[in-house]
Amino acid sequence: MKKINIAIDGPASSGKSTVAKILANDYGFIYTDTGAMYRSVTLMAICSDVAFDDEQGLVSLINNHKISFRQTNQGQLVYIDHVNVTEKIRQPEVTNNVSEVAAHEQVRRKLVEKQQEIASNSGVVMDGRDIGTAVLPNAEVKIFLVASVEERAERRFKENQSKGIPTDFQTLKKEIEHRDQLDSTRKISPLKQANDAIRLDTTGMSIQQVVMNIKKIVDEKVAKSIN
Repeated sequence: MKKINIAIDGPASSGKSTVAKILANDYGFIYTDTGAMYRSVTLMAICSDVAFDDEQGLVSLINNHKISFRQTNQGQLVYIDHVNVTEKIRQPEVTNNVSEVAAHEQVRRKLVEKQQEIASNSGVVMDGRDIGTAVLPNAEVKIFLVASVEERAERRFKENQSKGIPTDFQTLKKEIEHRDQLDSTRKISPLKQANDAIRLDTTGMSIQQVVMNIKKIVDEKVAKSIN
């Protein structure tokens, strides 16, 4: 199909990454997990003993290390330099501090440059919290996924269980609510729906149902652009 850019935004555990991966695979597009990039910077800060409020220190980490993605039979893997950090960036210590790292203007500017470079040739599915508003404001399709806090906590709980990460459900709910508050109130590129984005509430929906709904939107957009 015609190569377009698809931007998928939404709060934590709204299903962005899972849906984006499926769409990219089905359409033959490049998948870019922007959240994994911010998580990678957070992990580097932890490993390098750089404070989460040290903006210049975080920028130095970005400048001195390479964050990359590799598509494999096991799915997309995330690397810092040549080290596979796919599982490490999903640990609670990273999850609970990534919003603070992502709130820094210079950190966002550096990573947005890298994200826009990836999308420069179109044919990209990119998910995050400010893709439709800041990273890819001209994306042909913009989707804003939402779901209840209860359902998002349940999804994260099951995901953590499958990976052997010890988790308390009630604690997860509080952490997700806290991340929502941080992400939506930060001064730089806060989490919000783009004016031309289509809002899709995934509460009670299966992943395949969400994918089918988005594909219908994408196909309609492509058909209109061709006509």
